[in-house]
Amino acid sequence: MITRSSNRLAIGLITSLFFLWGFALNLNPILIPHLKKACQLTDAQSAFIDSASYIAYFLLAIPAGQFMKRFGYKGGIIVGLLLFAAGAFLFYPAAAARSYAFFLAALFIIACGLTFLETAANPYITVLGDPDGAARRINFAQSFNGLAAMLAPLLGGMFILSGQRLTAAQEGAMSPAQLAAYLNHEAQAVQIPYLLIGGVVLLVALALLRTPLPELVEEDEASIAGGSLLREKNLLLGVVAQFFYVGAQVCVSSFFIRFAERVAGIAEKTAALYLSGALLGFTAGRFIGTALMQYVRPARLLALYSLVNFFLVLLAVLLPGKPSVYALMGVEFFMSIMFPTIFSLSIRGLGAKTKEGSSLVIMAIVGGAIFPVIAGRVSDASTIQVAYVVPALCFLVVLLFALQNLKVKSVKLVAAH
Repeated sequence: MITRSSNRLAIGLITSLFFLWGFALNLNPILIPHLKKACQLTDAQSAFIDSASYIAYFLLAIPAGQFMKRFGYKGGIIVGLLLFAAGAFLFYPAAAARSYAFFLAALFIIACGLTFLETAANPYITVLGDPDGAARRINFAQSFNGLAAMLAPLLGGMFILSGQRLTAAQEGAMSPAQLAAYLNHEAQAVQIPYLLIGGVVLLVALALLRTPLPELVEEDEASIAGGSLLREKNLLLGVVAQFFYVGAQVCVSSFFIRFAERVAGIAEKTAALYLSGALLGFTAGRFIGTALMQYVRPARLLALYSLVNFFLVLLAVLLPGKPSVYALMGVEFFMSIMFPTIFSLSIRGLGAKTKEGSSLVIMAIVGGAIFPVIAGRVSDASTIQVAYVVPALCFLVVLLFALQNLKVKSVKLVAAH
């Protein structure tokens, strides 16, 4: 029997998962400049940090859903946490070897765990408890995801980034042994932070393992679903929009520190503080956007925010110095509502096919694996400022999707990222 007290405990523990995966994903903007330096990478090579993280969503979303159909939400969550912890612990030997491939493998394992967590936590917290409170519960959980997004670059900048960067002359003056010692020292800065992350994740897994969670029995939708999802035009448009949106989001955040360094001459530790401030705007934007949706249709707000972001990114490309950085900081605020709004608009009206459609939208997160590499290649071929044309174009795709959905009068936010 599902009691009110067991629901509250379940909601509290599941909400903690939103914080954990938000923290892990938002450390990538710290890892990109850090490992670029420690492993001597190009911008395009450093972008594979995002690729290793987001490709897991494409590969694991459907298998994770199938796993949970057989073993339940709790089983999926425990597996996700164990994979998350294992990947975090692998950072220690990866740093000792200063092997970029090893780092990417560890990140991929972390992301496999995050895929299980997201696939479980989003629907679980939505259907756990009174249906009338579903939107309130998911928005409460989203706030912790946003809090993690703000704290990750702040703490990562403090405990991972050294603030030291060798010039070509300084590097040339070092002996091979001195250079290797410097690079090894940089790489090893991630060891203690990721050991701590892995330990915390294991503690949460242990708490969940020892806590009886309500196991929700859901209707077998396969027997009542009719028709192919390929006939659902709006769902397919939503998958495309989510693919481009996540690509834009990851590009904007992941190259932010490098952008601030090169365009405005801001030191990497200070740039991490700027990014943390921008992500505070992202968190605030979720609360403000949710409030605005009481008065403005979600599709209209999505269209407005997409257009604003297109022009803000263009300003970042065209303006010199710190004004371009401020423009990018503003982009974070207007991205805040995009993932959950695209998600909700995409799956509206699917009825019995909602779960299947939701898996497709989650798979579209793979855009975060592809567009940063494209932007990195543009940066290597020209400048990092020009590379931000890539997310600007992505926001236009989101705008087109929003315009297709202007007839929608209401929608509940049902997913977080």
